[in-house]
Amino acid sequence: MSDLQELYQSVILDHNRKPRNFGPLEGANRGADGRNPLCGDEVHVDLRVEDDVIREVKFSGHGCAISKASASLMTAAVKGKSRAEAEALFQRFHALVLGQDEAGGKDLGQLVVFSGVSRFPVRVKCASLAWHTLKAALERDGGVPAVDAVSTE
Repeated sequence: MSDLQELYQSVILDHNRKPRNFGPLEGANRGADGRNPLCGDEVHVDLRVEDDVIREVKFSGHGCAISKASASLMTAAVKGKSRAEAEALFQRFHALVLGQDEAGGKDLGQLVVFSGVSRFPVRVKCASLAWHTLKAALERDGGVPAVDAVSTE
């Protein structure tokens, strides 16, 4: 295994073991549930959005290491971002895990650790579950709707 692959694996394992922004969010004004029926991963994303900016974000749920690490890194990446910035980041991340990001994720900070996921199509859904759930939460003005399927298209 290359040094870069080992670094990526170590970041994913760290965020799986010690996820950031994990647990319920007091004062959330948006939220969504996501499920990956193929593997059983489940995630709930809570947001506190004020003036179209994500002031606070947390997640809860269970799943594989890739799913949990992706949710953890996502919360750190979108906190403090405007809705438009978070949606643009979602698009870039989705392109990255599908192997369609022209920059290869090099400008995405730690999110680049998911660049190899595109080689394992079944893992794309694991990596993108929290992101799709975030998008669903941002698209709704309050409430906690369910997201049943995660699209990889």
